[in-house]
Amino acid sequence: MLKIAVCDDEARDREKITASLEAYIKDRPKLQGRVQAFESGHELLKAVNAGDRFDLYILDVIMPEPGGIQTGLKLRSLGEGGEIIYLTSSKEYAADSYNVRAFYYLLKPVKEERLFAVLDAATQKLKRRRSSAILVSTPGGQQRVLLERILYVERVGRSMRYVCVDDTVDSQSIRVSFREMVAPLLADSRFCLCGASFVFNLEHVAGVNGQNALLDNGVTVPLPRTAATGFKLAWGQYWLGEEEE
Repeated sequence: MLKIAVCDDEARDREKITASLEAYIKDRPKLQGRVQAFESGHELLKAVNAGDRFDLYILDVIMPEPGGIQTGLKLRSLGEGGEIIYLTSSKEYAADSYNVRAFYYLLKPVKEERLFAVLDAATQKLKRRRSSAILVSTPGGQQRVLLERILYVERVGRSMRYVCVDDTVDSQSIRVSFREMVAPLLADSRFCLCGASFVFNLEHVAGVNGQNALLDNGVTVPLPRTAATGFKLAWGQYWLGEEEE
């Protein structure tokens, strides 16, 4: 299910883009999805804070505060990894969209053909991310673990513990270093080494508070003392494109 959020304070533009998105979904029978419209950044952020999550965010840039850029930054600080596509009538804010790690920046009025091409590229990216996985050798045999489901990986004794969204997978005893074992994860920009025995999926890190990583499921994970500062910086650069104080 592809969940798309549209946020535009202008009713006419909001209705037009919503209709185009619904036409896009209808035009692709294999793609199941739904579109939810919001008239302000506050309304969208309220829904996300309440637990609603979206795969794609279609945001107008020029809106009453919080504008589209501020809304995007807030989504990133909340740990939202959905792709963001900006729509605007001005090129002035294009550079700012990079700080939000936006997928694309489209100028209004947007032709449906152009919008559909961008949406195809975004959905393909989401599909690749959703299907990326590793094989973990467990005492019960090989187990396929989707990368997007991993919250963090920890070395526990001589084993690797993969803490996931819905379960925990413990590997067999490892015979090489932790860093060698997590190399396939670190090849993916979502994952960050923290100290000598932790790797976090930054997509699931909602914040860093002192010596603790705050995950998007409400769990708090203590960080290695000597690695906390570097991890906070890496998290800030990943989500916001800037250094954290």
